[in-house]
Amino acid sequence: MLTYTRLKEYPTNFLAATGLTVAEFEPLLPAYQAAYAKHYPAQLTAKGKERQRRVGGGSKGVLQTDADRMLFILVYLKTHPLQVMHGLQFDLSQAQANYWIHRLLPVVHEALDALTLLPERDGKQVVTSKLALEGLPDLVLDGTERRRERPKDSEQQKSNYSGKKKTHTVKNIILVNETTGKVVYLSPTEPGSKHDKKAADEAAIRYPTNASLDKDTGFQGYEPAQVLTRQVKKNQRPGTEHR
Repeated sequence: MLTYTRLKEYPTNFLAATGLTVAEFEPLLPAYQAAYAKHYPAQLTAKGKERQRRVGGGSKGVLQTDADRMLFILVYLKTHPLQVMHGLQFDLSQAQANYWIHRLLPVVHEALDALTLLPERDGKQVVTSKLALEGLPDLVLDGTERRRERPKDSEQQKSNYSGKKKTHTVKNIILVNETTGKVVYLSPTEPGSKHDKKAADEAAIRYPTNASLDKDTGFQGYEPAQVLTRQVKKNQRPGTEHR
């Protein structure tokens, strides 16, 4: 079973599971605790009624500590597993995993907001975003895809089928500050068949003055005004240089 105490002893696995190092995880914990206390006051039950016994009374759950609960939701957000598989990692049933996912998502959202780490969702606001202006306006644009269940509707099957991934997916466009490594902008979720450049065009991102932008071949032809773009070339496999 995954626990914070156990996983933090394996830094490489911790980073792979959460997207954070232990040194990055620990400063987030106080903001998470404050947000959790705000959403779920200690004197109230899960149903919002006054407690009849002291906090901590009754049966003990699996996710007992704040660190374990934050680990649970960060692993879910990083790896996006099926709920039944996520529950197995934390010794929970699918129903219990579903309960905790929905209970903790708003807590993480509020904690990140308190730390001013939430990415912009409106492309027009990027130009004044503190996340974009931190350090140099040196940005990178990329598309991310994740698998989804095969839709039953034939039109949705076609829309969500990604020729690149050879499966049904949904995707988002993300903009990252290369100086800080922080996500500046997160686009709406799009079907997997939509091309990265088209999604970026529709996002209508307004960039800071004198910004530079790294992009890959999926954004070829995307040239926002007054932005210096650099298209990163993929490394060729050995032996294919002259083919």
